[in-house]
Amino acid sequence: MNKELVDRIEANPKYKELVSKRNGFGIKLGIFVLVIFYAYILTIAFNKEILATKIGESVITVAFPIALGILILSFITTIIYVKRANGEFEDLTNEIKDDVKDMM
Repeated sequence: MNKELVDRIEANPKYKELVSKRNGFGIKLGIFVLVIFYAYILTIAFNKEILATKIGESVITVAFPIALGILILSFITTIIYVKRANGEFEDLTNEIKDDVKDMM
C-alpha cells in the first residue's frame, strides 16, 4: 500500500467516524465484561460465603449459576460486537473503499 493511499484513507471523515465508533463500542463492551469478571473475583476474595451458599438440598452452590451467567453474558457481548462489526462497521468500511477506489 502506498503512502498516498494511506494518507487519503486517514483523511477521510468516514474513516475517522469508523475508528471512533469501533473503538468506543469495543471499549464499552470490554469494560462491561471486565467489571462483571472482577466483581465475581472480588466477591470470591472478600465474601466467599455468599457464593458458597448451596441452592436447596443439592450440592450446587450459588457460584455455579453466576459463573455460567458470566460466561453466557461474555458470549452475548461477543455476538453483539460481531453483528455490529458485520453491519454498521462493514458498511462504513465499504464506503471508505468506494471513496478511494480510484487510487487502488
